[in-house]
Amino acid sequence: MARCRLAGVGDEGVAEVIGMTEVLLAVGTRKGLFIGRRRGGGWEFDDNPCFNAQAVYSVAIDTRGGRTRLLAGGDSAHWGPSVFHSDDLGRTWTEPSRPAVKFPKDTQSSLERVWQLHPAAAEPDVVYAGTEPAALYRSEDRGESFELVRPLWEHPTRAKWVPGGGGEGLHTVLTDRRDARAVTVAVSTAGVFRTADGGESWAPSNSGVSAVFLPDPDPEFGQCVHKIAQDASTPDRLYLQNHWGVYRSDDAGGHWSDIGGGLPSTFGFAVAAHPHRGGTAYVFPINADSDRVPAGRRCRVFRTADAGGSWEPLSRGLPRGDHYGTVLRDAMCTDDADPAGVYFGNRNGEVFASADDGDSWRQLASHLPDVLCVRAAVTG
Repeated sequence: MARCRLAGVGDEGVAEVIGMTEVLLAVGTRKGLFIGRRRGGGWEFDDNPCFNAQAVYSVAIDTRGGRTRLLAGGDSAHWGPSVFHSDDLGRTWTEPSRPAVKFPKDTQSSLERVWQLHPAAAEPDVVYAGTEPAALYRSEDRGESFELVRPLWEHPTRAKWVPGGGGEGLHTVLTDRRDARAVTVAVSTAGVFRTADGGESWAPSNSGVSAVFLPDPDPEFGQCVHKIAQDASTPDRLYLQNHWGVYRSDDAGGHWSDIGGGLPSTFGFAVAAHPHRGGTAYVFPINADSDRVPAGRRCRVFRTADAGGSWEPLSRGLPRGDHYGTVLRDAMCTDDADPAGVYFGNRNGEVFASADDGDSWRQLASHLPDVLCVRAAVTG
């Protein structure tokens, strides 16, 4: 059982953020999970991180059914990876007596880490987990135990999947609120795969996504997809940040179109969608795969309001001058407030927030460990 105490933080620790909605913010880092809460016009952060000295690669804030449960994928250098859950907004945590995610013996594999935790959009108690080695797990008890989705693990293309620079991770899971059987996942570096029958069969869905690092730049699979986000008003519209390339699909991943024009670089890791406004998404461009710093060495989020037809830089309130804080694939998110909160953390240990759809920003934290993931949600 891990415990975190709540303490108020003054102006030195947290900048005031406009807005009255109560929001929970979870920041997973290389050395623990930091939890903040916005009440009224300001933020409070716990005085100690949860899972001290553990890398926290994945967090989910599950608010389905009016019950808030937090899930965290911790990775202890001594005890190994595990999935924890909290039903009191992160003040106390429970680890199952048996490993929640474990590879069956016949797979001859062992869990490296949990890259993704995703509450299903259409099934109240179902949670998906994406792992390294790249696999999909399904829970029917809100994340207390998981079962391997074998048809994806046993997919005929699997023998040709190649680990990306960060490992062979299944890092994105998207579900459809209209159809519980439709699931989309992304693997580095195997690309996008979809099922329409609840996981019984899977097909690569990478048409139009380039793989510039391969002899054949347009393969059926093998793309290095970094992240996918789903449009708020049109569930079949997806936004994809690739290893070089920003794309949109209007048919749930059946085909992808390049929407990177107008960005200072099409390399990057993170992409997030506005929670209410259709056609609106955010990316954080990086200079290049060989120069992994913000594009132009400027701390800027780019927003599209027309589904990638055009992009605008958002930098009001962000650091000026040269900046080197890289934003990783899960380190940018939106909440479900109105106006929307937008958040990102970087490898400098800084966390920034916008309470007005990204128009302006405030710094919430600095000097944290390397930020790996950020999640936020309205809780009251």
